[in-house]
Amino acid sequence: MNSILYLEDGTVFMGKAIGKRGITTGELVFNTSMTGYQEILTDPSYRGQIITMCYPYIGNYGINYNFSQSNEIQAKGIVIKNMYNNTSHYLSENSFENFLKENKIVGISGIDTRSITKKIRSAGTMKCVICDENKSINEIKDILNSHEDKNLVAQVSTKSIVHIEGSGPKVAFLDFGTKNNIIENLKIRNCDITIFPYNSSYETIMNINPDGILLSNGPGDPKDLGSIMNNVKKLIGTVPIFGICLGHQLLSLAFGGDTYKMKFGHRGGNHGVYDITLDRAFITSQNHGYAVKRESLNENDIEITHVNLNDNTVEGIRHKKLPVFSVQFHPEASPGPTDSEYLFDKFLQLMTLV
Repeated sequence: MNSILYLEDGTVFMGKAIGKRGITTGELVFNTSMTGYQEILTDPSYRGQIITMCYPYIGNYGINYNFSQSNEIQAKGIVIKNMYNNTSHYLSENSFENFLKENKIVGISGIDTRSITKKIRSAGTMKCVICDENKSINEIKDILNSHEDKNLVAQVSTKSIVHIEGSGPKVAFLDFGTKNNIIENLKIRNCDITIFPYNSSYETIMNINPDGILLSNGPGDPKDLGSIMNNVKKLIGTVPIFGICLGHQLLSLAFGGDTYKMKFGHRGGNHGVYDITLDRAFITSQNHGYAVKRESLNENDIEITHVNLNDNTVEGIRHKKLPVFSVQFHPEASPGPTDSEYLFDKFLQLMTLV
């Protein structure tokens, strides 16, 4: 069945409908990873977005549910060049298209994804519609113009407090839309983990007497989370804090810094980052559309610890007096390299020292 990909700037691509039949609307972004399509689709940071996969063959090793980063596909849709359903991996439990259908996700294949990626890099991210129904361009435009995603963090955060018993340090985990592998990295290090909803109060969090606090990744603009940021301000200075992605942005805002929307963001498993403190470069997994303004950080209190080797954006900070640090990239990977998992060990060391 034929399908249309309509971009906010009026560009139209014709392709083949995959997954659920119907219409979906979201922010169009691209990911440069060659593998990990399942982890990418199930990453809550992609809530409200339609993902263009740069790699031309998607689905060739199938689906294994152990690799999912949440309990459902979080992206609004997917755009690919070629779909491959004749899976050739011994761990495969399902085909890629069936996975889309199970999760009621609309997709489109047969698209020149290189052209879309070049357009986004030139014009920036934009809204789009995937539609396989018999609708006119004017009707699709109306659908696009009426689309708005709000309260994304509320949609992906845990709805109740969850405790995962461990014999190590007690971690209060603020869930803004976490990936499963962040939790797994804490479990591997025997942490006693309590996962809190995004809007939990200071008193509720501190009631467990944590040894440390982790602020997770999540979707959307950090400036839309004013009430959460105020809560983060209260938590600073109590116990060691580690922020990842959205957690990093919220910490930066709480310290008086500023954030901005990037032209097309960083999404993929091959982004070079320089750790200034270690004088060493790492290849990292990234997924963010916002970044911290370097000039907004107070140099008297905040030290920049990591920078992006492609565009020199801020990738990590630490407080000079308090046991607080954060990174913009994903040390837990999934998908991507695990080179920067040492940051979880750093968090563990801080909790045991304080």
